Amino acid sequence: MTATYELRAGATDLTERRRTGVSHGAVRDIERSPELTRIDWATDGSTTIGALVTADTVSSDARIRSGYPGLAAAAAGLATPQIRRAATIGGNLLQHNRCWYYRHPETSCLRKGGDSCPARTGNHHHGVIFDLGPCVAPHPSTLGAALLAYDATIATDRRTLPVADLFTPDDHHTLEPGELLTAVHLPAPATGEQAAYLRTISRAWAEWPIVEAVARLVITDGVITSAAVAVGGVAPVPMRLPDVESALTGKPPTAENLAAAAKPAAANATPLPMTAYKVPLLVATVEDVLHRAANIALE
Repeated sequence: MTATYELRAGATDLTERRRTGVSHGAVRDIERSPELTRIDWATDGSTTIGALVTADTVSSDARIRSGYPGLAAAAAGLATPQIRRAATIGGNLLQHNRCWYYRHPETSCLRKGGDSCPARTGNHHHGVIFDLGPCVAPHPSTLGAALLAYDATIATDRRTLPVADLFTPDDHHTLEPGELLTAVHLPAPATGEQAAYLRTISRAWAEWPIVEAVARLVITDGVITSAAVAVGGVAPVPMRLPDVESALTGKPPTAENLAAAAKPAAANATPLPMTAYKVPLLVATVEDVLHRAANIALE
């Protein structure tokens, strides 16, 4: 039977959608069971975070900060302190996009069952630069980008899948109606990892990122032996940057090498007429976050 209700966790996004009439109908609250609200550490070092664990807990937990510093920094950077105390890791992954056409109760769009994307011919100033279609709104999940960099998997009450498979250009996410996201699983931390998160925003507080990036580096004997870089705000899904990762691996983390590695970040970009400004901004944000992860001052 197809679910005829929406699931409610922290409701920081659902409440806003219901206020504007984008979402309506029955709501079912998720029971706060121990499995959904705790962080478990396995003997192999891997970690399982319940879907109702808040962003504030992810950002402040000492073991998360030590083992997964990029994830902790991303959680600390989103929204406001008040929202981080209510917003859950599952809710952040499953939130809907922030396009003003989608959020307007009297505007039709693809994500609301319409037959076109009004942002394509309208105001898409905050839209994508990787046009994977058909919607041109970037995915809003900061934790999605961070978990992508950590090769995380998610568990639902029906299946397990890589976090990358949770996202699709065709919809907000790939879960079926009524399917409950229960946990996020992270592999054991990488020994010697250095990581950073950076968001480029238009005001100091409580702003959705124009571009955001998470970088993980393992530096051994003065050489980058492993790199993972993921970005958000630039595509309808969070994205890994394999060309940047390849350019980093095997190189010393010098300012020159980090700048060169950041250049391919936007190599395959297909910006919209109003989003071309994001192309150099993406490269600059990636270069900056790489310097932060390597603990090298940006020249």
